[in-house]
Amino acid sequence: MTASTLLRDLGALLLMVAWVIAAHVGSNGWGNADFNAAVAVLPIAVAVLMALWRLPHWAVRGAGVLALGALLAWLWPRLRHNVALLYYIQHLGIHIALGVLFGKSLLGPGDALITRMARRIFGPELSERKLRYTRGATLAWTIFFFANALVSTGLFIWAPPAIWSIHANVLTGPLIGLMFLGEHLVRLRVLPPHERPGLADIRRAYQRESARRGAAPPPP
Repeated sequence: MTASTLLRDLGALLLMVAWVIAAHVGSNGWGNADFNAAVAVLPIAVAVLMALWRLPHWAVRGAGVLALGALLAWLWPRLRHNVALLYYIQHLGIHIALGVLFGKSLLGPGDALITRMARRIFGPELSERKLRYTRGATLAWTIFFFANALVSTGLFIWAPPAIWSIHANVLTGPLIGLMFLGEHLVRLRVLPPHERPGLADIRRAYQRESARRGAAPPPP
């Protein structure tokens, strides 16, 4: 691993930790309401701006930016008092998007998502054992994302904000890590060494799959 890669990964980790802290603080209504709302709105605004940037005409892009600014200004009094709702929408949206991404690939005659990634690592020919495992792993991730979205919704509706925030903002990352660890342990049990991808292989395969699709949600 090069020094630049290490610094980039360290910066990404520090940014992630800062985001978790800001999300937990904002969801609980601590600190400055305007700052908390601005941090919560930032990812949504960036996503909209990226979508506008892909539009072919600069006039349409400019009109979209102005419309976004006007909408935020109009909604700001409500947004600053509903920061937890903003984080809930983000959390729910990401999990549903990932659940759909994995689950949709299980429908129809094509390969499951993780099967496609395995073909990018090992080539087009996969053993029946590998096909069963990758399809099962895709199903497991689909269930995980939808189940976590359901738990998040239940806690947001019925639990105190602090409890929901701990689940959504603090524990989501470790839960995904545990899911990944569980999948890795199953992989060690059911696949021989020559059919197991390394972490670097998985990362490169996801990057190639994302490039093929044009854009994709963050990997688990």
